[in-house]
Amino acid sequence: MTKVKAEYIWIDGHKPTAKLRSKTKVFEGPVKSLDDIPMWGFDGSSTMQAEGSDSDCALIPVCFVPDPIRGGDHILVMSEVNKADGTPHVTNTRAPLRKVAEKYKDHDPWFGIEQEYTFFLGRNPLGWPEGGYPAPQGPFYCGVGADEVFGRDIVEDHMEACMKAGIMLSGINAEVMPGQWEFQLGPLGPLDVADELWLARWLLYRIGEDYGVNATLHPKPVKGDWNGAGAHTNFSTKSMREDGGIKVIIAACEKLQKAHKRHMGVYGAHNEERLTGLHETCSIHEFRYAVSDRGASIRIPMATDKAGKGYLEDRRPAANMDPYQVCTAIITTVCGNSDSVVEDETEMVSETVS
Repeated sequence: MTKVKAEYIWIDGHKPTAKLRSKTKVFEGPVKSLDDIPMWGFDGSSTMQAEGSDSDCALIPVCFVPDPIRGGDHILVMSEVNKADGTPHVTNTRAPLRKVAEKYKDHDPWFGIEQEYTFFLGRNPLGWPEGGYPAPQGPFYCGVGADEVFGRDIVEDHMEACMKAGIMLSGINAEVMPGQWEFQLGPLGPLDVADELWLARWLLYRIGEDYGVNATLHPKPVKGDWNGAGAHTNFSTKSMREDGGIKVIIAACEKLQKAHKRHMGVYGAHNEERLTGLHETCSIHEFRYAVSDRGASIRIPMATDKAGKGYLEDRRPAANMDPYQVCTAIITTVCGNSDSVVEDETEMVSETVS
């Protein structure tokens, strides 16, 4: 028998934005299925998930991948948090998504998430002059060269780690603001895409440790005339991907319009700093959908419009959003009964889609 190091990863109770926590358990391996991974526990009073007088919280393994950092038979274990009585903890946002994914499984929802993030070295974005600013943004998006791109070695290591772990990372690129990057993940079903995004985030933070660099998901890491950071969420259902699906996509946009204010409540803290109507965003106080418009709330890709089927891109989620909550919100709004959606008191503007 071989000893396995299992890194249990979970989401804590920190507000307004939850943080990732992890710790290592060593046990006899190898691990071939979830049944081989024991439940574990932690002190919830140290993670903002319990009082000291009743602090035991349970870690329930829900998926695992090879640990690309430790190698060998070692694993990363994504875990749900339960209370001592076995019921889901209030911070367990995966449990509601499990129910929603099962309820609407016949719709076959797919998600692809574009995770933006910003590297910081100390108090400054990576590559920025101490106490100053770089050249205005413009040449940095998908740039190349030491004067335009900062942190590529970390990004390459992260991409390689995700691939070794079996995470469905589908691409990377440097973003508009120097020191800012994006990776794309999916398409996957709701539970898989959310689990893998949290694991990819954990790997990003962990690899950053080796370089002494921090990755932040704050939606507006630098004030002023600089792009914020989002987690644009691409979504489709089976009927959207079939011939004539554009009509289903437009109907979905209308449903999302009615639920705009409710969605903003789970699309990430401080998102109002990013959704200003500038820097390729629509104001948080408005809702627009249109073809090929990166200043809209919902963008319908040009290829989708031409094909008459495909997917939509929800550009509202912030980089620090919880994918469990975002997937839950989108599925329930789009796949649920439209009569049950309460229209928000928000200025709504929709554009004609050809």
